[in-house]
Amino acid sequence: MYNYLTKGVCSSQINFDIVDNKVCNVCFTGGCNGNLKGLSSLIEGMDVNDAIKKLKGITCGGKDTSCPDQLATALEQAVR
Repeated sequence: MYNYLTKGVCSSQINFDIVDNKVCNVCFTGGCNGNLKGLSSLIEGMDVNDAIKKLKGITCGGKDTSCPDQLATALEQAVR
């Protein structure tokens, strides 16, 4: 289980697993509950590199980042 403390977004933490290079069990603490449950469901079982490509650079409101972008950063750190 990986644990990532987010920066600059409403959620405070992201927990997830990577199994056979697939993203699994994504769980956000805080943030927009329904949207983040939807995001977690959509990327369940997705190749980690594909998930990073899809999520990297997404912004939220006037912020330079977003919860999806923070997940991409967390995934990048986990596969280094």
